[in-house]
Amino acid sequence: MNTAATGRDRPGPPPASFPADAARTNRSQTPQTEPPADARVSFLGVRFDQLTLKEAASLILSRPEGSPFAPVVTPNASHVVRIERSEELAFAYSRAWLCLNDSRAIELLARWKGLDLPAVPGADLVVELLADPQFARSAPVLLVGGDTELFKNFISTVGLLNAVHYDAPMGLLSNREAFEETVAFIEAHPAQFVFLAIGSPQQEMLAERLRRRRIATGVGLCIGASVEFLTGRRRRAPAWVSRWRIEWLFRLACEPRRLWRRYLVESPKILRLFLREKRR
Repeated sequence: MNTAATGRDRPGPPPASFPADAARTNRSQTPQTEPPADARVSFLGVRFDQLTLKEAASLILSRPEGSPFAPVVTPNASHVVRIERSEELAFAYSRAWLCLNDSRAIELLARWKGLDLPAVPGADLVVELLADPQFARSAPVLLVGGDTELFKNFISTVGLLNAVHYDAPMGLLSNREAFEETVAFIEAHPAQFVFLAIGSPQQEMLAERLRRRRIATGVGLCIGASVEFLTGRRRRAPAWVSRWRIEWLFRLACEPRRLWRRYLVESPKILRLFLREKRR
C-alpha cells in the first residue's frame, strides 16, 4: 500500500547526534555546487567521482533547493559486475550527477592499479549528510521505500520537520504501472533530498527516469538499506571490521540467506574485471 506522511508534528528536539540547524555564515568564496569536471576516473568499466566522504556530503548540501533532479549512485562490487552485463544500467550510472565508490574492496583494487578512489559507502554518506550542521531539519525530504514504521523512526532519529514517505512496492522493474506511479508521486512532491531506498538496480533506473523527465527536483540518493542502518533496524559492522575491509563478511554472517549469492557468487566476479583492466 502506498502511503504519504509528514514529520511536521513530531514533538521534541532532534537527538544530540544530529545537531540542530546551524546559522549559515557568509563565506569569502562561493560554495561549489557541481562536481569538478576532472574529478571522474574510469575503473572497472565505471566512471567514479574521486571524492572523499566529506567532499561528497558538502557538494550535496551545497545544491540549492529547487534544482533539477540530480542522481547520486554508490556502486559496490556486485553493482559493478551487474553494470558490465547491462548497457541500460551502465547508461544510468554514467548519467548520474555523482558516482561514488561504495566498496572498500574496489578502493583496494584501484590502489593496486595506482588510482586514488576513496570508499564512500552509502550508509556512511547518509550519516555524514544528516549529521552535518548545514543540513536543515526543515528541508523538504522524501523517502521512497521502506514501511511506515521505518519512516517514523527515520523522522525521530534525524529530527526531520518536513518529510514525506512513499511506500513503493517491491519489484518495480517488473511492474510498469507501479514504476510509473512511483515516478508520478516523486514528481508531485518536490523535495531537496530524495532518499531512494528500494534496492539496486530499481533505484538507479528510477533515478535515471526522473533525471530524463526533468520534472522532479532535489538530489536523488540511491541508498539501499542505509536508512535501516541509520535507524538501527539492521546492524552495521563495527568500525574495526570496516577498517579491515571485511564488512561484507559481517553482513553475510548477519543475513546469510539473503546475501550469500551477492558475496559468494556475484561480487568475486569483479576480480575477472580487474584482471582484464590490468591487461590493458
